[in-house]
Amino acid sequence: MSFGVIATLVIVALLFDFMNGFHDAANSIATIVSTRVLKPFHAVIWAAAFNFLAYFLFHLTVAKTIGKGTVDPSIVDHYIIFGALIGAIAWNIITWYYGIPSSSSHALIGGLVGATVAKVGFSGLVMGGVLKIIAFIFIAPFLGFVIGSTIMVIVSWLCRHTPPRKVDKYFRRLQLLSAAAYSLGHGGNDAQKTVGIIWMLLIAAGVSQASDAAPPSWVVLSCYTAMGLGTMFGGWRIVKTMGNRITKLNQARGFSANSGGAITLFMATALGIPVSTTHTITGAIAGVGSTRGTRRVRWGVAGGIVWAWILTIPCSATMAALAWYIGTLAL
Repeated sequence: MSFGVIATLVIVALLFDFMNGFHDAANSIATIVSTRVLKPFHAVIWAAAFNFLAYFLFHLTVAKTIGKGTVDPSIVDHYIIFGALIGAIAWNIITWYYGIPSSSSHALIGGLVGATVAKVGFSGLVMGGVLKIIAFIFIAPFLGFVIGSTIMVIVSWLCRHTPPRKVDKYFRRLQLLSAAAYSLGHGGNDAQKTVGIIWMLLIAAGVSQASDAAPPSWVVLSCYTAMGLGTMFGGWRIVKTMGNRITKLNQARGFSANSGGAITLFMATALGIPVSTTHTITGAIAGVGSTRGTRRVRWGVAGGIVWAWILTIPCSATMAALAWYIGTLAL
């Protein structure tokens, strides 16, 4: 594998990471924008800063799962990496264009699965890791729902005798902290997925060894930087869907949703599980809305988002398999 091919694929991976931040910016900022705690421009700067600060706080557990726990490293080559990235990027562009809050993480996993199966069949997959990721398609939003609704119930009980205007005043400040925590969790989990892909490429090229405890530091720093820059440019088409179409939010509810999502992401990252930040915050927002009664949640909108979750892995896998085939002819 030539240096030019390696460099090109690293750039494509960082482009995906940038698009991940761009596509998922709504996850971090939708609540603070929809509740008018911050203007959109200030919100993306806030989120991007904490996306990058996650570099200093989290161990590379998710990167290890992606790099060694989803696909057999011995069969990985530049064609698989190319197919996986192109499949994931193509699905992200489609869902961004239509304002669908799908998962960049699962698009990447689907891309890896599709390119690997196209090359060697299902024997090339580490099924334990893949099934764990698939299970968390359902577990992560469920945890977000439960934790978000629990926090909202606690907040409602604590503030039951406090005038609404004073509650809003307090939670305008607290919502900044919860949005920062969620952005830390977003950066800590999502940026590591691209770290894992580049690490996988370097191992296949012989630049790094499979026995290495961690990827090169320049890879990690580059991925966190690309993620933060992508978030700064923001995925505005998705903000409205996440911010108000699922359920109407105020400052206290926005705080509870972000806090529930952040706790879920911290737990998943500590366990090395690549989860969807989109799924997580959607579950948390729905959980917060459900505390006011099931009719307060627009389940039709949530159901449409769930369909996007279900379709992400097979669609990105199909695109990746096609990209793998084109790559074997063109690269």
